[in-house]
Amino acid sequence: MDAFAVSIATGMSLPVLTYRHVFRLAFHFGLFQSLMPVLGWMAGKSLADWIGAYDHWIAFCLLAFIGGRMLWEACTGGEEKSVQDPTRGWLLVTLSIATSLDALAVGLTMAFLKVLVWGPSLVIGLITASLVTIGIRSGHRLGGRCGKWAQITGGLVLVAIGVRIVISHTV
Repeated sequence: MDAFAVSIATGMSLPVLTYRHVFRLAFHFGLFQSLMPVLGWMAGKSLADWIGAYDHWIAFCLLAFIGGRMLWEACTGGEEKSVQDPTRGWLLVTLSIATSLDALAVGLTMAFLKVLVWGPSLVIGLITASLVTIGIRSGHRLGGRCGKWAQITGGLVLVAIGVRIVISHTV
């Protein structure tokens, strides 16, 4: 659901949505959501305490930074040229990692329960890619109607997801 929410925010922030945008976001989010349980499963119990203690803070920092930047650009009237495409480069990788860190913990849990990770990991990746496709398209339709407010909303959504992740791990 984090990836879905981020895809809506991404769709809202894009002035033009192409098939490449949709493919890149869906592919990367699906890939990372699929690979993280495998990595967690491989890591096993030895890293569980360390990863569990910091994953939510890492996700929060990444999402707060990206969301804060979107808010800054919207509020300061940054030029359209300066707005980065969230479906390209390091920004895409950062969003993919931030939204898939919880899946790493799922993989660790699967290792503890001695459950094979391959089937569930594939299903997680395919469902994520499908939801991200729906989310980015829906967000773009909303963003086209809302203009600058769409970018502000998108930034707030990213920050809120980061806060929710921290609260759910610390309460």
